[in-house]
Amino acid sequence: MNTDTPEIEATGATSKFQRLLVAEDLEDTRESMQQLLSLSLGLTVDVACDGMEALELLRKRPYSLLITDLRMPRMNGMKLIETIQEERIPVTVIVTTGNGGVTEAVQAMRLGAYDFVTKPANTQHLKIMVERALRERSLQDEVIALRAQLSDRHTFANVISRSTKMAEVFDLIGNISDTTATVLVLGETGTGKEQIARAIHQASSSYRTGPFIPINCAALPETLLESELFGHEKGSFTGANAQRRGRFEQSDKGTLFLDEIGDVPLPMQVKLLRVLQERRFERIGGTEAVEIDVRVIAATHQNLEKLVAEGKFREDLYYRLNVVRIELPPLRDRPEDIPVLVSHFAQKFARSKNGMPTVTPEAMQVLQAASWPGNVRQLENAIERACITARDGVIRVSNLPADIAGKKDGSKSLLSVDLERPLTEQLAEITAAFEERFLRKALRRTRGHVGRCAEITGLSRRSITDKIANYKIDKSEFKSR
Repeated sequence: MNTDTPEIEATGATSKFQRLLVAEDLEDTRESMQQLLSLSLGLTVDVACDGMEALELLRKRPYSLLITDLRMPRMNGMKLIETIQEERIPVTVIVTTGNGGVTEAVQAMRLGAYDFVTKPANTQHLKIMVERALRERSLQDEVIALRAQLSDRHTFANVISRSTKMAEVFDLIGNISDTTATVLVLGETGTGKEQIARAIHQASSSYRTGPFIPINCAALPETLLESELFGHEKGSFTGANAQRRGRFEQSDKGTLFLDEIGDVPLPMQVKLLRVLQERRFERIGGTEAVEIDVRVIAATHQNLEKLVAEGKFREDLYYRLNVVRIELPPLRDRPEDIPVLVSHFAQKFARSKNGMPTVTPEAMQVLQAASWPGNVRQLENAIERACITARDGVIRVSNLPADIAGKKDGSKSLLSVDLERPLTEQLAEITAAFEERFLRKALRRTRGHVGRCAEITGLSRRSITDKIANYKIDKSEFKSR
């Protein structure tokens, strides 16, 4: 992997890889909408004259946003949305309809459409809606683009990262993919050691045809661990009713992943050392040598050098395992990965066909400020919980686990400085987070009344309404207060 590849850029509501599609059978409306959106947003806007043509374009290339009329020849907008959902085409949909078609538009939203606008569309309102949709779509598009970048070089088994430190790990995986070198993966609990092991195996799959076989060495007592690793002959001990192939034998021509290698008892370490040196072993109760061609990847969260110094881990085995060393950074040392991982997990745990939930700027600030002692695994669990409890497809601070959302230094995180990201981008996030908090406080005081909220804030009713829609605020949550 070439670390000089330019990072994906995001500016404001849109990013350079976002593309729009307008499906409209009326030529004048189609062309005016194309001109408005391409000039105001500076993005490529393609057009289709009906649903069938739109579907063909969606199948050929990725689009971030589809704006479609509901009544078109050959395939109407409703059928187009249904097909998009059936084929799981990753695109956000806004529908346009005449004044009498609001009921149809609501039905389209139930099928998965993001929002609707009535014709003739107010240009400013349409632009705000499109910018909001693209802003919420941007993280999903970034995940797709990152996957494409990675797949151009290696298949990394869902290992997604923008981090320079992780890019170095990916480079190393590429360098060892055509070797049989033993690999030692070190990292805190939850950093993804098994995922990296699987990525190494996949990167080697073009010439190593065997399977990936994992085993957790800490989960088994010594006697069972020996049988699991080396297998046994029939009658070798009570209950051994048939010959059994062990994990080493099962992973021939493939990869054996020894997780938590630091917990292997000393007597078993001797046997492991012998297998790594000779590439052969005997099953329990057997005398015939079994030869193997296996890449061994070992992993641990423990400090093996310290265990060696304490006499708890054999020094010769340590050096035999430590041929290629991969150290995974904890999540707190790569905060730039959090938005991308949040998007990935939100998509993974989305509960409805309406697509993945969005994350409010305030919730994202809290996520990026957390220390994540459980690393990526803890983040994944947090987003899974948030997806289950989120209302209206929006993840708020209240949807995050108490140990994350309950941090008392939230104000500090709002003003945290990241020199790796543009100042304008960070200022926009801070402004948006403060604006949402300001609006929520005003709505809480007025019990969700837009008119009174406008009076106490000095904003117009239209501005309040647009901001409520922009931040996906549910006014009903304030009416009972």
